[in-house]
Amino acid sequence: MRKAIKYLVTLIYKPLLARYLSGTRIYRHKGIRLVIPPEVFHPGFFFSTKILLQYIDRFSMQQQSFLELGAGNGLIAMHAAKKGALAVATDINPIAIEYLHLNRSANKISLTIIHSDLFRNIPVRRFDWIAINPPYFKRAPRSDIDYAWYCGENGEYFDGLFSGLGDYTHADSRVLMILSDDCDQEMIGRYATKYGWVLKEVLMKKNWMERLFIYSIRPL
Repeated sequence: MRKAIKYLVTLIYKPLLARYLSGTRIYRHKGIRLVIPPEVFHPGFFFSTKILLQYIDRFSMQQQSFLELGAGNGLIAMHAAKKGALAVATDINPIAIEYLHLNRSANKISLTIIHSDLFRNIPVRRFDWIAINPPYFKRAPRSDIDYAWYCGENGEYFDGLFSGLGDYTHADSRVLMILSDDCDQEMIGRYATKYGWVLKEVLMKKNWMERLFIYSIRPL
């Protein structure tokens, strides 16, 4: 049944969505107003951002250091900042960085913004929280927006993620990553193990399109 629904969505809904998202749009969430250009992942039409936000919202963030790695629209980092976190948002996409600055100023939120491919330009520090909504479809990115979706032909994104993660965590860090049942979770798990990490499922949500999993990433 789910395959049939996905087929119908691909046939009917996706072309309409693509047309809608071809222009700059406004999105609001709990007092945060975002201007989102077509080159940046829109949180309103994909469930992963909402589910990760709902999970993080359970916890106190006051004076906690918080990194949204590959922030895109930056909603998660801005929400954490509004809860009192010392938040950092990073992205590889220069257009995402431009709009992160614009939206930070418009919302008067204290947020550090860094243009970075994974950890490359982030000064080494130990974060209390790291949130990751990663690209996971296997293909080499060919444009700025592609970095929100594609992790490389062989999942190279995850090799970089897990190889660098240790320099940015401490013994009590909470590292959260959300994945879909559409991705190669076994491959991602292998990359994690390669660098001494394990994924522990902490939440599963399903809808008419997919199942989504939040994993806590911990040292082996």
